[in-house]
This record gives sequence, C-alpha cells and structure tokens, in this order.
Amino acid sequence: MKGKILIVDDLHPAFKNRAVQLGYEVDDLPKITRAETLAAIAGYDGIAVRTKFRIDKELMDAAPNLKFVARAGAGLDNIDEAYAKEKGIQLINAPEGNRDALGEHAVALLLSLVNNLRKADTEIRNGIWDREGNRGWELKGKTVGIIGYGFMGSSFAEKLSGFGVKVIAYDKYKTGFSDAFARESSMEEIVKHSDVLSLHIPLTSETRQMVDEEYLYHFKKDIFFINTARGEIVSTKAVLSGLESGRILGAGLDVLEAERFPNLGEQSWYAELKASPKVILTPHIGGWTFDSYRKISEVLAEKLEQFK
Repeated sequence: MKGKILIVDDLHPAFKNRAVQLGYEVDDLPKITRAETLAAIAGYDGIAVRTKFRIDKELMDAAPNLKFVARAGAGLDNIDEAYAKEKGIQLINAPEGNRDALGEHAVALLLSLVNNLRKADTEIRNGIWDREGNRGWELKGKTVGIIGYGFMGSSFAEKLSGFGVKVIAYDKYKTGFSDAFARESSMEEIVKHSDVLSLHIPLTSETRQMVDEEYLYHFKKDIFFINTARGEIVSTKAVLSGLESGRILGAGLDVLEAERFPNLGEQSWYAELKASPKVILTPHIGGWTFDSYRKISEVLAEKLEQFK
C-alpha cells in the first residue's frame, strides 16, 4: 500500500478509482465535518478537498504523516501555502481540468452583458417591449484586456478568437507569452485601450482589493467588466460606483467579496448590486460544469500518479 488518502469533498469517482489502482487506500467521505477530519487526519498521507474548509496550520499540525493536499480546482487560496511548504507538504491542483469551463463562462457573461440579455428577458416577462433600450454592442473590433495569462486567462482569449476582437494581456509574473490569441501588454496599455476588462489572477495579499475606485479611474474608455477569478480582488462598492457613473457599462460577476447566504445577504452593497440591471451574477460556477467535475478528478489522478 502506498498510503492512505482522505477525500473530504464531493469529487468525481475518477480520482478515487485511479488512486486505488495506484495502490492507495482511499476513504471517500464527502460529508465529513472539519471537526471529524481533525480527529482522523493523523492516519492519512493525503487529503483531497474542493471548497469545504480551509487546509490551515491547525489541520496540518494534526496530520504528522501528511505528504500532499489534492485541491479539486484551480486556486489554492483555501490552503495555507506557506505553512505547507514549511512542512514539506506538496500541493496538487487541477487548473487544466476546468480551464475550458471557465473560459466559456467568461464569454457567456460578456455576451450577455453586451447584448442586454438579462435586462431584455426580464422586461419581456414583465410586459415591456423595448428594442431601443436594449440596443447592444458588437464585440468585433473591440479590445479585450486580460489580467493574468495562466490557464484561465489563456482559455478566455482562445474562446474569443472567433469574435474579431483584439486581445491584450498583462501578467506580472510572466513574460514572452504572446501567442495566437493574445498579445503581451503592459498594465498601461490595458488601462489605455481596453473596452473589456477580465480578471484571471489568484487571490494574494498583493491582489486583494486591487480593483478599487482609484484603479478604475485610470481607464481611458468606459468598459465592460468580468470577474471569474476571486471576489476579494475587487471592491464591490467601486464597481457599483463605476456602474452609476457610466465608467462601467456592465459587470459580469461569478465571484463576490462575500459568497453564500446568509453572509452575502448581510453585505451593505448587496441590495444595490442585485437591483442593478447592468449586473449579471452567478454563484461561483465559472469552472464548474458536468464536464469539468470529471476532468478535474482525472487531472488530479494524473498528477497523483506522478507524485513521488
């Protein structure tokens, strides 16, 4: 036996099945609580999690035999990466598994915004037939600015390739990444030329609240804004202010500063956000399709096979 793995979240069976084939003993307990995990984790060499709870110092200290954390998704912000490194615990994630889902979702949000689909649909259901008030914009000829050109940003750019847009991308931590779908650019170019701004960066101490009123003030054009990355990167109040002033023409938000109810409903900005006809909200499902559910587990299994 290569070791024991505890699955604490709802993962596609592909991960467990391959882990068993590789010689691991796997306990698949998607309903296990954090307290129960803390009590049992000492007996495991690996833990697989999606979003149920944070893999923090307390949990890692309770797991003296822990060798790896498998995160069923792209981001690692629900894991204390620094402490895991200090403890020699390897982190495995699967951005390859949901990049297509995320890219398609970002395009769907953008198309819905530029064509007023939510507003038009709501009005018709309420007996309003307003063609002029729902006149949309064409994407062709527009410039799309992407912040972050990893798996997700590049997927969005690739999905846009048939729309006749110019895609420019900025990534602070990468250079030389221009490809057939986007041209590497500076932040100054993003701010100057973008008609659309889309975020594809992780949540870090550096990116938290990066998009605030001062940041948005510097854009030379009125923009459509897409966030499928992490909600805490953006000041929701700044977005609302931009919508009110017209600097933001529409916002597609798959992620928010506060998620899930009742927490979301308790936010001071929630009532204004949900009332805006210029906003489309989805519940952090950008990378979460029936297909990506399977692909993520397959990618994690492939990486587990490479784990030494």
